[in-house]
Amino acid sequence: MSTDDLYQEVILDHYRAPRNFGALPSATAHAEGHNPLCGDRVTVYVQVEGDQVRAIRFEGSGCAISTASASVMTDALSGRSRAEVQALFAAFHALVRGEPQPAGAPPLGKLAVFSGVSDYPTRVKCAVLVWHTLQAALAGDQQAVTTE
Repeated sequence: MSTDDLYQEVILDHYRAPRNFGALPSATAHAEGHNPLCGDRVTVYVQVEGDQVRAIRFEGSGCAISTASASVMTDALSGRSRAEVQALFAAFHALVRGEPQPAGAPPLGKLAVFSGVSDYPTRVKCAVLVWHTLQAALAGDQQAVTTE
């Protein structure tokens, strides 16, 4: 099995059986995101205590890349500090855009499965929608986030 096949299998697994899917009653913030180009819609719920993301969940519908990105992101960010969330966002954003990793970037772990997205520029918006929506939630902005 090639690396590309393995990556595709992880993405399909998270699309078919998304982790952390559903509302989070204890959420301290949430935001809604929408990508009008392909119809992806997501709501991100986050419970923050002090500087730490204690819990994170999502609801919505979208393509395989969008749903899998939300699922893997929620797995990767639970228990992390805001600074760690920002560093992972920067590293993930660079990855899916095919750009060099920022200096001192943290290891991406399973998020690395999205490296092939950079070959399909229109799919980058699908992969980052949930991340931008999380940024809005952490900033206290419940307005819909739209990727262009």
